[in-house]
Amino acid sequence: MANLKDIRTRIHSVQSTRQVTSAMKMVSAAKLKKAQNEVAKVRPFEAKLSQIICSLGSSVANVELNYPAFRTKPKSGKTLIVAIASDKGLAGAFNSNVVKEVEAIIATTLSDAAAQGKVEVLAIGKQIAKGLRARKLNSPITEAPNFFDNLSLQTVCNVADNVRQRFEAKELDKVLVVYNKFVNTAVQEVSQKQLLPLQLQEIDPADNSVSDFIVEPSKEEVLEDLIPQVVRIRLLALVKESTASEHGARMTSMHKATDNATTLLAELQLQYNKARQTAITNELIEIVSGASALNG
Repeated sequence: MANLKDIRTRIHSVQSTRQVTSAMKMVSAAKLKKAQNEVAKVRPFEAKLSQIICSLGSSVANVELNYPAFRTKPKSGKTLIVAIASDKGLAGAFNSNVVKEVEAIIATTLSDAAAQGKVEVLAIGKQIAKGLRARKLNSPITEAPNFFDNLSLQTVCNVADNVRQRFEAKELDKVLVVYNKFVNTAVQEVSQKQLLPLQLQEIDPADNSVSDFIVEPSKEEVLEDLIPQVVRIRLLALVKESTASEHGARMTSMHKATDNATTLLAELQLQYNKARQTAITNELIEIVSGASALNG
């Protein structure tokens, strides 16, 4: 059995850990509320904007020829996977799930392209970049530097514009985004979404939400202006989803860690009491034995 000093040291260590995990849980809970509100705002905006641009694209002649963002015919054969996670850990399987999903996509759907060196990965988040490099994937990995250090709309726009320009320059044929979709505080689903090319078939042909309006100055000019915006907003929405998922995952993880620390403290306290009782009993036995020897 461990001595009293060792048990006391472990108790103090676990108490310190519990304070840290409890504080992190409260911080994540506060950030989660704000992130949830942002997700609730951006989801309908992104959905409506995508609906409008797809409807406009369906009503314009030669849309793939005049607007490269709708191009579906392969040119380079290259696919870019944008993996969104976090700069920080201590969020359960939040980061590792994205790593596994990217690895699975490259090993299955894009296995032939990866073998030809036609798959690239853009890592958004230091932890996801580290995890992907540790897997030693057969695809080049680049990182969006300092993305979450100064996260803003402009930061997202810079990445979105760079990806769109590469696609329109025919360097890429497809852009996929792998991220954690926020369901609720305890549930985050690893998902993938196609960022480019823009898909016209997303709109129900029976939907007349745009055709009922007169578009000025013209559908072509409006479409030209909206394409960069929709790519930016789509990426922004996915980043917001991932951020809310991160806070939810970290809050859940830290809640479990705090509960485990509390359980461990109770066990250590019981162990300490038993060891202390044993030590006192041994001392009493020694005193009684010594007194008996003197009297004998």
